[in-house]
Amino acid sequence: MQTTNGMPVALTIAGFDPSGGAGVVADVKTFTAFGCFATAAVTSLTFQNTTGVFGATHQTAADVRAQVLPVVADFTVAGLKTGMLPTREVISEVARLLRETTLGEIGAVVDPVVRSTSGFDLIDDDALAALKSELLPLARVVTPNLPEAERLTGLEIKTETDMRRAAALLREMGARAVLVKGGHLSGDEAIDLLDDGGHVELFRAPRIETDSTHGTGCTLAAAIAACLARGMNLGDAVGAAKRFVTEAIRRSPQLGRGFSPVNHNLRVRFDERGGVVIGEG
Repeated sequence: MQTTNGMPVALTIAGFDPSGGAGVVADVKTFTAFGCFATAAVTSLTFQNTTGVFGATHQTAADVRAQVLPVVADFTVAGLKTGMLPTREVISEVARLLRETTLGEIGAVVDPVVRSTSGFDLIDDDALAALKSELLPLARVVTPNLPEAERLTGLEIKTETDMRRAAALLREMGARAVLVKGGHLSGDEAIDLLDDGGHVELFRAPRIETDSTHGTGCTLAAAIAACLARGMNLGDAVGAAKRFVTEAIRRSPQLGRGFSPVNHNLRVRFDERGGVVIGEG
């Protein structure tokens, strides 16, 4: 675990959601819940609330680079998460930063943000192609939900077997590990599938019937990055992150008129064996 003054530093490179449920705001709250010092670079200013996304103004690749370099020069970043990377130029710049700085030594938790919970397309096909060719090979783990995995792979995903096929194909594209999130499948359980170099592990949780899902993907990826920054292995990090998101959904503050954000105000404790205990903040 790398730390600054005893506290791991985590960096998110993602979009800004002014309603606070997703993007860098959700990432910062999640990093903090897991005891990390949160840093952030903004890739896009979105105009949204719980009911939908109404537009966005994207940062240039040069602006993203100019945000990241001072952070990397000043801190030893131990965890990295990427979210909304809206253009080919921004994606290429993030890949360049991973190749040229110490960020490449830790690898990124890449949340391939393609579409918002409300159905707004966040990147075009040109940017998606760059994500696959340039960023996936630099990822420690990529965390698509089913619609994102379908768009990345071209596969139709309806079953656990389909999830395995999609994860294997994404690894063939260069990702070291893939977490396919199965929340869009039917059934009594929400099943996520982690394929880490061909070793497959399933993570199960009781399905919660709710509309409190704004920012769940951002929160999960940020929690994984925070756990990796604290020195956990990937499987344990995914397990802890899934428990955090499950509780964050269960304890949702029920805010807004659309898809409520989850509750990031949870208390995360690490026991003497490195395990994670999650309770109310």
